[in-house]
Amino acid sequence: MVSEDLKLASFQSTTKIHSQSKFVNIHKSTQEKHNEIKNLNQIFNDPIHGHIVMHPLLVKIIDTPHFQRLRNIKQLGGGYFVYPGASHNRFEHSIGVCHLAGKLIKTLQEHQPDLGIDDKDVLCVQIAGLCHDLGHGPFSHLFQEFMEEIKPDWRHEDQSVKMFDHLIRQHGIREEMRNQYKLDETDLIFIRELIRGPDRRSESGGSSTDSEFEYEGRPVEKAFLYEIVANHKTGIDVDKMDYLSRDCHHLGLKSNFDHERFLMFARVCGNEICMRDKEARNMYELFHTRNLLHHCACQHKAKNLVERMILDVLGKADAADFKVGGKMKKISDAFEDETAYLLLTDDILHQIWRSTADNLRDARDIINRIFTRKLYRSIQIKTFPNTVSKNSFTEKLEKLARELQTVTADDLDVMVFSLDYGMREVDPIKLLRFYSKEEPLEKIELKEEEVSFLLPRQFTETKVMLFCRKEEAPAIGQETLEQFWTLPG
Repeated sequence: MVSEDLKLASFQSTTKIHSQSKFVNIHKSTQEKHNEIKNLNQIFNDPIHGHIVMHPLLVKIIDTPHFQRLRNIKQLGGGYFVYPGASHNRFEHSIGVCHLAGKLIKTLQEHQPDLGIDDKDVLCVQIAGLCHDLGHGPFSHLFQEFMEEIKPDWRHEDQSVKMFDHLIRQHGIREEMRNQYKLDETDLIFIRELIRGPDRRSESGGSSTDSEFEYEGRPVEKAFLYEIVANHKTGIDVDKMDYLSRDCHHLGLKSNFDHERFLMFARVCGNEICMRDKEARNMYELFHTRNLLHHCACQHKAKNLVERMILDVLGKADAADFKVGGKMKKISDAFEDETAYLLLTDDILHQIWRSTADNLRDARDIINRIFTRKLYRSIQIKTFPNTVSKNSFTEKLEKLARELQTVTADDLDVMVFSLDYGMREVDPIKLLRFYSKEEPLEKIELKEEEVSFLLPRQFTETKVMLFCRKEEAPAIGQETLEQFWTLPG
């Protein structure tokens, strides 16, 4: 007969083994779930938004040459030649826009389930946020200026759609979208529309009526989805919110706009994204910050002179039939071939600089001047309260060159910069609709006195810089300058 002590020891041993086995199974189950989550999402540590969780399909897009190309395109163009901190690129900005787009649409989905936002809507908006800048050329908006002088209809948004289509075809992502995530052709149309924007843009902004709804990817009941990544009605979108925060961070400027509060109080009323009435002042801070950024950085005198020099380099290289990658397309034609466009980054400046071709000597000389800080010379900057065209100064430049005799008409030129709140002469906050705590589903328009009596009265101005391409600017008398700036009317 087995003793009671032996029975007890046997029972304790069996119980211990069972308990350990149960612990192992629980731990295994937890580990499997952890691995599953790990395989589904990846974490990006961003200096602006902290830890960002990225959907696996978004990671697949990031891990392509099309998206990795954005690592070599500066966010602020020639700003890095002036601000040592402005080294950030379109790569991290695009990830930030994707993150904020996802955060905003998920907040709307959670707070307003009656909107019918589904997981496909969320994923499409995130993809559009991620891919909205795929079409940017060297030095970002600087390349847009270069192309507009040669092909006025070219837009980087259209090129982004073209590069997006090429990306999903080349890397098997189109099949994964369809088979694993059930994204059909209508969803692809939706993504393209989010990136490209409407074909016909209103000059002054404003809300569209149902009869003016221009999109096919989603019905008019979901019109608010088109305001998340790029809002063509008010200019208030997550693209702007990321670049303002990111640019200010890298430039050492202070941004007083709180995008977290916008995400918290955003609400859909009548098919458009509205803001809580008490947040009107915060929304003005968005545009105050934008104006500060443009004034201090984007329109910095030295930065603009550097960019004008880069434009001259690109123009001379293009005229000399310089080929992107050495054998594919000339610079202004690279957009026609997605493979050639993949090679078109900020490195184009060094490619030209390293060239030994005789017909690129003038372009190399300008690059050497940039690298040795022998920039074009600013003569004077004049501010106008309204829109001024560069064409207004064509004859004046020729006349000034004849009077001075020490320079040619090619030596003298002007640069024209428009500074506004994003909607030219219009106050963009007047285009934004609000809601109150008492009536959260009813959109309202706030009167100025309901916001503040200390609001701007002017929302646009134009700065014109007269400069000389020589290393030494000619001496010009004050009376001559006053006559130069005098415009008809």
